[in-house]
Amino acid sequence: MNSSSLTTGLQHKIDLVHQSLCKLVSWFTLFMVLITFLIVVLRYGFNLGWIAMQESVMYLHATVFLLGAAHTLKVNEHVRVDIFYRQMSQKKKAWVDTLGTLLLLMPVNCFILALSFDYVIKSWQILESSPQAGGLAFVFVLKTLILLFAVSMNLQGLAELIRNILIIKHSQKIDEADKGEV
Repeated sequence: MNSSSLTTGLQHKIDLVHQSLCKLVSWFTLFMVLITFLIVVLRYGFNLGWIAMQESVMYLHATVFLLGAAHTLKVNEHVRVDIFYRQMSQKKKAWVDTLGTLLLLMPVNCFILALSFDYVIKSWQILESSPQAGGLAFVFVLKTLILLFAVSMNLQGLAELIRNILIIKHSQKIDEADKGEV
């Protein structure tokens, strides 16, 4: 097995993990909508409310965004200023994406990981819970999503890096074939 097939296999495995995570997160979105609806009905229809129920929407919201971000990167639906990008060839887009991954995506996520690690560990050490009476006792789990976000984004960044390098290599082979150099 050559290194190209190993890297492609790694890329596909990372993509599959984030595809599965996306399916789970999509269910969280549905639960978030249903709980929000229930909160509104209970509050305005029956004058009832619970802090834990309101916080659960916040937890689900954070989970959807932090764990869904890597899938958003995978399907190329992230925010991009593409005034020039959209008119570029596949090879040039791959170069821009490769440089963006190496110079921005991965360093920023490594920084987030390094900066938040002690923050999350301290939260786990005290099993941090909500400061609100009747709130959820899982703030430490919520904060763990920060680490999971950084790790999943770096993993997906690696998959994108592999994908873009393969595009660049494939484009070079096509260019060489067109010139009769192969």
